[in-house]
Amino acid sequence: MTEALTGLLAMMLLSLVRIPIALSMGIVGIVGYAYMRDWNWAPAFATVQTKIYETGRNYTLSVVPLFILMGNFVTRAGLSRELFRCAYAFIGHLRGGLAMATILACAGFGAICGSSIATAATMAKVAYPSMKKFGYSDSLATGAIASGGTLGILIPPSTIMVIYGVFTETNIGKLFAAGVLPGILAATLLCIAVGWVTWRDPKAGPPGERSSWKERWAAFRGIWMVAALFFFVMGGIYGGFFTATEGAGMGAFGAMAIALWRRELNWTGLYHALVESARTTSMLFLILIGALMFAEFVNITTMPNDLKDFVNRFEISPIAVVAAICIIYVLLGTAMEELSMILLTLPVFFPLVVHLGFDPVWFGVLTVVVVEIGLISPPVGMNLFVLKTLIPQVSTGTVFRGVMPFMFADCVRLAILVAFPVISLWLPGMMK
Repeated sequence: MTEALTGLLAMMLLSLVRIPIALSMGIVGIVGYAYMRDWNWAPAFATVQTKIYETGRNYTLSVVPLFILMGNFVTRAGLSRELFRCAYAFIGHLRGGLAMATILACAGFGAICGSSIATAATMAKVAYPSMKKFGYSDSLATGAIASGGTLGILIPPSTIMVIYGVFTETNIGKLFAAGVLPGILAATLLCIAVGWVTWRDPKAGPPGERSSWKERWAAFRGIWMVAALFFFVMGGIYGGFFTATEGAGMGAFGAMAIALWRRELNWTGLYHALVESARTTSMLFLILIGALMFAEFVNITTMPNDLKDFVNRFEISPIAVVAAICIIYVLLGTAMEELSMILLTLPVFFPLVVHLGFDPVWFGVLTVVVVEIGLISPPVGMNLFVLKTLIPQVSTGTVFRGVMPFMFADCVRLAILVAFPVISLWLPGMMK
């Protein structure tokens, strides 16, 4: 236990001096592994070689670059604008309707992007100017974008869920299925939060112009291709017609075909999409390798077993343990990005959760949900800084105030998912 806690502290200190999180975890993992083997460096470096080789050749992980590429193609095709326009056409005339349309567009874009930061950044460019045009308050506008952006890592396909599935050896298809209903619940509660804000202050979100049914169907026709792509990929995975990796390949090809059909993809755009996908994939794999080394170090300490013994000795309620884990994740989310946070803690938390008898799929959904809360938690939630960078004229305090109602909605969602695990497990239970 002492060695593991010292390693955690050392990793945090290295991160605070601005050493990349991947290198921080890797360095601590290598040094800690050598220390646990009486300062024998040979097995430590042999483990590094093994982890790098196994990660690079892991067939399941090929789903990561393919889904990232799919999201980049869809972004190039300009479908984020179409999603927002469609949502606005149907509900933009309501009080707070533009903010609700932003959340629904985030949900749709997240379903094909899989990244929280990318979703928030894209919608900041697409939705914020429209909300300002209709007189929305900066706090409501930024709060809706920041919180809606978090849906990108819950609604499948989700890169975070893929990494979680590989790391914990949990079925990725079932994880994707488990994120559907919680994602719908999240979008619904966030829209309710918008309604609550505009009920208290009607001037914060005045209604927009009402669209005719002809305009609504025209807007709906603009997104039919991306909707068909999503249902084809996810339906094939859920129905057992192909694996998650095969579905990712089909999705990437389909997204490229859509971009070509819309004449939004040229050779330069293709080059930039490939380069961006390669950069993002390299970053994710480097973090994963560093986390795997750190996990090897933690696993040969007594920390996992000590935590189990501690829970058994004091007869702590399993739900209390889960609540404590959720609080830790939210606190970490104020200072770390989502992937690093999950990979850092899974070696410690996952064995304990399985020991308590919880379903790994259910815990995966809870993990993503609390990470979402962390991403919009002041003072340094990642989505808040994305918005501050893209919308510099809005003060940091305004952004912080704007996300508070949505954080409360997310906490309500977390409580519902803990109280009713069937919401997360019903669809995975129906899979073949």
